[in-house]
Amino acid sequence: MTERIEIRSPEDVVRVRQRVRALAVESGLSLVDQTKVVTAASELARNTIDYAGGGIVEVEVLNGARHGVRLTFEDQGPGIPDINTALRDGFTTGKGLGLGLGGAKRLCSEFAIESVVGQGTRVVCARWK
Repeated sequence: MTERIEIRSPEDVVRVRQRVRALAVESGLSLVDQTKVVTAASELARNTIDYAGGGIVEVEVLNGARHGVRLTFEDQGPGIPDINTALRDGFTTGKGLGLGLGGAKRLCSEFAIESVVGQGTRVVCARWK
């Protein structure tokens, strides 16, 4: 099952959080794992608005060899020139603390990011049971 949610406003971040939590519960994730994937979703959704002006997230419940939730965030923003630097704690090009992207990575079982300057960014993360 895959669900697509547009991210354009702070209200959409709330919708993403709520939907990810519901699907994490449905997939059988523990309360700790639910909290981790919801927090990662919130950080990535907020980044999608703050740095790219919006985008989408596809949320998937996976019940095959592994059980969990996979999130795929995509935007057509300015892209990230140096992904390794962007993942470093304390680095920010905005007003935040520089913990969001790296923090989201630490909260997930799997994390991958692709970005092309001038074309956008794609982040895929998953939390497994």
